[in-house]
Amino acid sequence: MKTFLSRSVPTVFAAMAFAAASLSAAAQDTQLASQQARIADPVIQADYDGYLALQERIKKLNDGGRRVADYHLAKAQCWLDVSFHEYTRNDRGPFPQAALSESENLVVAMEQGASPLPTDTPLVGEAVMLRSDLWERARTLRGEGGFECAAQKTACAEVELVHAGNEHAQQQWRHAKPYVQKAEDLLAQASSEAASCRADEAARAAIVPAAASTGAARANWFGIEVVFAFDRSGVADIRPASRAQLDTLAERLKRDGLVIESVDLVGHADRLNRTGNAAYNQALSEKRVATVRDELLRLGVEPARISTSARGDGTPVVDCSGRGLSGAALQECLLPNRRVEVQVRTNLR
Repeated sequence: MKTFLSRSVPTVFAAMAFAAASLSAAAQDTQLASQQARIADPVIQADYDGYLALQERIKKLNDGGRRVADYHLAKAQCWLDVSFHEYTRNDRGPFPQAALSESENLVVAMEQGASPLPTDTPLVGEAVMLRSDLWERARTLRGEGGFECAAQKTACAEVELVHAGNEHAQQQWRHAKPYVQKAEDLLAQASSEAASCRADEAARAAIVPAAASTGAARANWFGIEVVFAFDRSGVADIRPASRAQLDTLAERLKRDGLVIESVDLVGHADRLNRTGNAAYNQALSEKRVATVRDELLRLGVEPARISTSARGDGTPVVDCSGRGLSGAALQECLLPNRRVEVQVRTNLR
């Protein structure tokens, strides 16, 4: 059973902040007071000081250049957070100490420059395995492109699954459910951010000749893709990396003295459609083509050089089925399908 400590969390953090100025470097083996001793304010304060000392070491790693969103720094922080959360709820089991030790193990490894750093997430305390599908999703994310954008949420989702497993062992499903939900939400956000990262990386790729013809004219084809926000088609809905690609194309044409012979625009949409109107995605792809055409005109391309077509949702480049995605995560996964393909044929002046 858990009973709540009489001291409120805001008061705890105020005390922790007060103690920060006098703390020296923490030892590498932070031990909480025994369950039996955890009844007097001085003992509890000493435990709080231990938490604060480890928090300061995490901050120092960040100050030294390790990103907050780094997988291992994020996991160390989340282990610390769940340990402190359960400590303040007076969890008398082994979980607060075990989670704190996992945090400190990662901190020590990062402080010592260990490589490679571990990626395992052990079932500490009394935790049981819950939701193997979520564990598998986290494992898959770690091996996919765009993981650097999803690392923080993936790390914390894994820790929350252990947290949920400990609650289930102690007090069954009703107490585990909030932490399972948190893990679900974090992994959905992680999947969305990884997909967005992959799409933005593709959009930032350098513009390179798609093909070259022979002859004195020395003609070249250049290709980019302009991607849009979900269910949107206006100029403000162009993703920032695609906006930058359009501007880079204009700069290159001017810098290298290239003359545009032709521009082919092909518009697309993803498969999602909430309207019930079968022609909706076709119209959406046509609007996207019109937006890109207007932008090219604004950048100085002659109208007669531009040809346009639209294919609706008939030619996707990603499918995203079988990943268990829905809502915003599915929309982000399908981002590469919400595109206008731009093929530019140029000659030297």
